[in-house]
Amino acid sequence: MVLNAAEGNPTPMATMYDVPADDLIEALAEDLEERLDEPDWAQFAKTGPDRELPPEQEDFWAVRAASLLRKVADRGPIGVERLSTEYGGAKGGSTRYRVAPAHRTDGSKNMIRTILQQLEEEDLVETAEGEGRRITADGQSLLDDTAGNVLEELDRPELERYA
Repeated sequence: MVLNAAEGNPTPMATMYDVPADDLIEALAEDLEERLDEPDWAQFAKTGPDRELPPEQEDFWAVRAASLLRKVADRGPIGVERLSTEYGGAKGGSTRYRVAPAHRTDGSKNMIRTILQQLEEEDLVETAEGEGRRITADGQSLLDDTAGNVLEELDRPELERYA
């Protein structure tokens, strides 16, 4: 990543805002998969009452952890309640003939809380008393380093202005 290098200016560091979110989350998930342990109950748990089955992805726990880390960095300090709202969905109405309208429902708070606790153990997130969770310096460094690696690997013409 060389920007204004000919003029002697230092090369800027890529941030999580410089790369597409899905590419950043995918790269973060690969790193977090080795660092975080998926609990035994996670393969049987739904991600919210609006779902019929648990997730089928092999690396779901790492992907959700990467997504949570990015959300905490973007919107932090943020609490479990607000995060569960963001991961919620629409629960269908009555089961017979779908007569009742759909209602908004929150995502699984237990799953979110457990992942945030694991991220705290890895010193990527910290608790701000009375405010929720926020990103630590190590967490921000991990995000920025991963974003730089993703930006180097991307071969997309619309992102050339960042390179």
